[in-house]
Amino acid sequence: MKVLSDRGSYFVVHILLFFACLLVFFDQAITMTNDFKEAQVYMTAEKNKDLLADRGFRAFEPLSQPDENYPTIMIDIDKTFQTIEGFGGAFTDASAINFAKLSKDKQEEFLKACFDPVQGNGYTLCRTTIHSCDYSDEMYTYAEMEDDKGLKHFSIEHDQKYRIPFMKRALEAAKGNMKIYASPWSPPAWMKTNNDMLHGGQLKPDYFQTWADYFVKYVKAYEKEGIPLQ
Repeated sequence: MKVLSDRGSYFVVHILLFFACLLVFFDQAITMTNDFKEAQVYMTAEKNKDLLADRGFRAFEPLSQPDENYPTIMIDIDKTFQTIEGFGGAFTDASAINFAKLSKDKQEEFLKACFDPVQGNGYTLCRTTIHSCDYSDEMYTYAEMEDDKGLKHFSIEHDQKYRIPFMKRALEAAKGNMKIYASPWSPPAWMKTNNDMLHGGQLKPDYFQTWADYFVKYVKAYEKEGIPLQ
């Protein structure tokens, strides 16, 4: 595996885990001169090193029918859809390995920039994978022993090297303001009709209960590590 420099790893982690964003928060305050609501504008931009830079308040102005060439966002405050649970990224093996390659100072800088609710982006919802995925350095599961229906050999030891330490530090940086959920790419190969974690296949009926138990063991194992899952 190619070893990247601190700077290279830093940006790889950013690419894998997070995207630069422009955040706009709507304030409920009413201006002294009119009844139109205001927006408090925050900007993040790599070019000028802005990170959630406060650009102040901008009042919404009255606008009748906008010109078709005028960029316009129409908001109907009386019509709502699904609730937004949060914003964040993914804790994968790739991001965790690259994070580990950073110097201590760069690690702290990264954690603050991404997870700190006051001085950073304040990510509140992140995903991780149950065993390996296409962002892993190798293919693995937590139950490598074939036909282990009782999952007696279940172990998350692989994650304890990079991913779990990374997640713990992210949770600490988020100061309790982050939720994590998990999903698998595939059941272990021995549970599938094609005996392969790739190229399709289906879960064998004989392993329906085993696969369900696999989820339960995973959640409990992560909770034991101090990482609660949603």
